[in-house]
Parts: sequence; structure tokens; C-alpha cells
Amino acid sequence: MSLLKIDEAPVSLPPSPWRVRHPLWALGFRPFYLLAGALAVLAVPLWLAQYLGWLHGWPNISLAWHMHEMVFGMAVAVIIGFLFTAGRTWTGLQTPQGASLAGLALLWIAGRVAMLAAPPWLAAPVDLLFLPLAAWAMYSVLRKSGNTRNLPLVGLLALLTLANAVFHASVLGMLALSPVAPVHAAILIIVIIESVIGGRVIPMFTNNGAPGAGAKVHPRVDKAALGLLAAAGLAWVAGLQGWPMALLAGLAGAASLWRLSGWKPQRTLGKPLLWILHLGYAWIGIGFLLLGLAAAGIGSASTAIHALAVGSMAGLIVGMMTRTTLGHTGRAMAAGRAEPAMFGLIQTGALLRVLAGFAPAGWRDAALLLSALCWSASFALFIVVYAPYLWRARIDGKEG
Repeated sequence: MSLLKIDEAPVSLPPSPWRVRHPLWALGFRPFYLLAGALAVLAVPLWLAQYLGWLHGWPNISLAWHMHEMVFGMAVAVIIGFLFTAGRTWTGLQTPQGASLAGLALLWIAGRVAMLAAPPWLAAPVDLLFLPLAAWAMYSVLRKSGNTRNLPLVGLLALLTLANAVFHASVLGMLALSPVAPVHAAILIIVIIESVIGGRVIPMFTNNGAPGAGAKVHPRVDKAALGLLAAAGLAWVAGLQGWPMALLAGLAGAASLWRLSGWKPQRTLGKPLLWILHLGYAWIGIGFLLLGLAAAGIGSASTAIHALAVGSMAGLIVGMMTRTTLGHTGRAMAAGRAEPAMFGLIQTGALLRVLAGFAPAGWRDAALLLSALCWSASFALFIVVYAPYLWRARIDGKEG
């Protein structure tokens, strides 16, 4: 008598992240949001430890490294992740995924390692490769689809590439220029990117997420605000100072806040996924007002730049990373307990960093430490909560 043999069904294991079919490589936001969050958690404490004399044996960790990595490392990763994700929606065509996306992510990582540990002559070419290749990938998709409306964003990526090249040239002594200048220029370019994209999505998100809010877009106000931001940014990079710069930056800041008022930020107070975008955008206006004051001899340019970099850039980064991740992993567009905490932490860090610029010398270091703690805690919370979302396939079974 023979026994009936029943074969067990093979167990379906999730693919290894080293395989290009892993969900991590399905769409641009997944690896680049995760990598940007990790860098944000680590880089600021490293720089502050060096600044306060607690860290030894890492000659590459300097003010120039800190500024570069926050802009050309963290912020650029988020911008590319967002544009690859949005680009697929804009065009209906596939942006880099699989092996090509994994290759770009590895190239970004190589740039971070080189900037931290390699000599400048080697770090420069490694770091400079990422942005042009990512920009070309985005340009190829837009050109193939005929989507000319978004081609200016590729132009802004080209300007960021140029700013990064100037940074490395200054570090290598090829240009008689402080490396701070191209980083400031890059921050101002990113502010323009934020303003362009924010003007498209924040009013729409507000009306969708807070029915009856009545957020409105006024094209003339938009053009005036963007024009003044661009003019003030160019003037600052060109070295304009005194009352002409103060007036121009003040007008740019006021126009940005006027633009924001039409989007009805007061109607979003009960919606964390909305108010973080409004508050992040508000820092653009505040930052340019502070830049105007600095030009007039009140406060410092560093304080104004940090208002733009921490309050606006990082605030909008955290807000858009959470929103994009929820939407593109098939989850409800609703905040839980973690989101208000990470939003509040990054905004508290921004406020403390600005106050440190006006605080007495005895209070400055304490304000900087608290600001760094808030910054790292915000991004650490993002990683803890959102890494599983980014790592796993969409819960609705769709592609992406």
C-alpha cells in the first residue's frame, strides 16, 4: 500500500534588497527618502561635535562639509526622489527604477563616503557625478513625453550642478572664492524650486484636505513673488549689500507671505499634513526678511540662511516626504501620532537655530545643541515610522 505524498507549497520569500525587483527600487522616492533621512540624522550631530571640539581625527568634517552635505547630499536626494516620483505622474512614463535607480543610489552613497573620508581631489569627481546623471534621466523622460512645462526644473538641477562644481573648485583652490558662496547660491536655487512646486501643490492639497478652505492661486501674485525671490537671490549671490539689498530682500519676503495668505493657512490648523507645508513655506518669507535685515546690519546672513535651510527647506522636506510616502504606498492621507511630533520637532529646531543667531554668547551653544537635537530627533522619527513603508511593497498591490 503506497502512502499519499503531499508536497508542501514553496514558501514565497520577499526578494532581497540586493535584487533589483525589491520594492525599494520600484520608484525614486523610496531609496532617496530613506538615504536622505539617514544622512540628516547623522550629519548634523557630527558637525556640531566637531564645532564644539568633541570630535577628533576627522579633518573632512568642517563648516564647508556640513553646508555641502545638507544641501548637495540630503536636500538633493529628496529633490531627485520627489522629481522621479512626480515625473512618472506628470508624463505617464517610467522614471528610473530597478538597476538604474539602484545605481544612482549607490553613486549618491559613494559621494557621501568620499566627502567624509577621501581627499578633496578624489571627493570632487565622485560627488559631482550624481546630479548630472539624475538630471539627464529626468530630462529624458520629460523630453520623450513632450512635457515642456516641467523642463525648467531640469534647468534648476543644472544650476545646482554648476553650484556644486564651483564649490569643489573653491575647495581645491582653483577659484579665489569662499566655498560658502556656492552653497548659499544652491540654497537659494532650492528655495526657487520649493516656490515653484509649492505654488502648484499647496493650494490644491489644502482644498482637497480641508474642504471649504477656499485656497486660491493668483497668477499675478505668483509671478511677482517668484520674480522677486529670483531677483533677491541673484542680488545676494552677486554681492549686493546695504539698503538696496535690504529693500529687495524685504520685498521678496513680503511677496512670499502675501502669496501664502491666499492659500488660507489658518484653515489647516487641525491638519498636520497641511500645516507643515504652509509653515515650511512661511519660512521662505521669514528667511528673506531676515536676509534684508542682515543686509541692513541687523542680525547675520548665517541666521537668515538657516531660516531658509532649516525652517523652509527641511520643513518642506519632512512634510513632502511623509505625504509622498503615504500616497505612493497606498496608505490613507492622514497623520497619526508620529507626524505632528516630527513636524513640531523640525520647526522647533528651526526656531532655536534662528534664535541662536540673536542670543547672547553664553546661550548660543545651548541653543545650537537643542536645535541639533530637535533636527535629528525629527528625522530619526521619520526613519523609524516610514522606513517600513519605503521598504515594503504598496499595500494596495499597485505598482510603485
